[in-house]
Amino acid sequence: MYQQFYGFNKIPFSSTSEPHFFFDSASHREACAAIKYGIGQRKGIILVTGEVGTGKTTLCKKVIEDLDKNVKISLILNPFFTDSQLLQAIVEDFGIHTEKKTKLDLVKALNHFLIQLHSTGGNAVLIIDEAQHLSARQLEQVRLLSNLETSEEKLLQLVLMGQPELTEKLNQYKLRQIRQRIFVKYQLSPLAETEVEKYMTLRLKNAGKDDFDIKSACYKIIYEFSGGVPRLINMLCDRALLMGYARGQNRWDENILKDSIKEIL
Repeated sequence: MYQQFYGFNKIPFSSTSEPHFFFDSASHREACAAIKYGIGQRKGIILVTGEVGTGKTTLCKKVIEDLDKNVKISLILNPFFTDSQLLQAIVEDFGIHTEKKTKLDLVKALNHFLIQLHSTGGNAVLIIDEAQHLSARQLEQVRLLSNLETSEEKLLQLVLMGQPELTEKLNQYKLRQIRQRIFVKYQLSPLAETEVEKYMTLRLKNAGKDDFDIKSACYKIIYEFSGGVPRLINMLCDRALLMGYARGQNRWDENILKDSIKEIL
């Protein structure tokens, strides 16, 4: 709606998770490095948690984009499956085809695939986003997949990404076995106040506008509203762009931001 008015070639503050909009904040950079380390060193299970809207899915897609071509990936974005459906989704996402769909046949097929991949110097990664929705039984199933290994190293690397309640769930006594298998942990943080302007500048530039006119006082308003959470920054900025378009105003000042906040709240 407003792209032509501002001269954007794409929507800068979209709610979708797009790797080319990935912002290399201190926290996101460390999380990315932690995941890549765990995968590269074949550590088994990697846990990354973060509050709603902190950019876990975007981080996930960025990591996938950066991995070597010899790393095969199964990405489960919304694990709302039964136990058997989850296992089937994992196997199919690796491109493995089986005639029979029993758990035993699926695990056998996955193990064969992983051994073949390992023999050619490859690696395999299972990434489960929104992992806080996994049941205790499904988490135990994930733990059993981490047992697929040679005498020297893991055949399958697992990345669990979810909200902080995932950590609370894993602290249950009955899940102590999977908890003890987690070798890399990272808690993703919101952006610092000093990173908000850089984050917005990156997104505006990647949308085709590197000279967008924003009054400096606006950044503090945006940070105070969002607390540095990228999703809330995007929400407010998208609303401000729409309001500026409606008013025929292509420069942001405090009034546009404050009025946009009133509409959101």
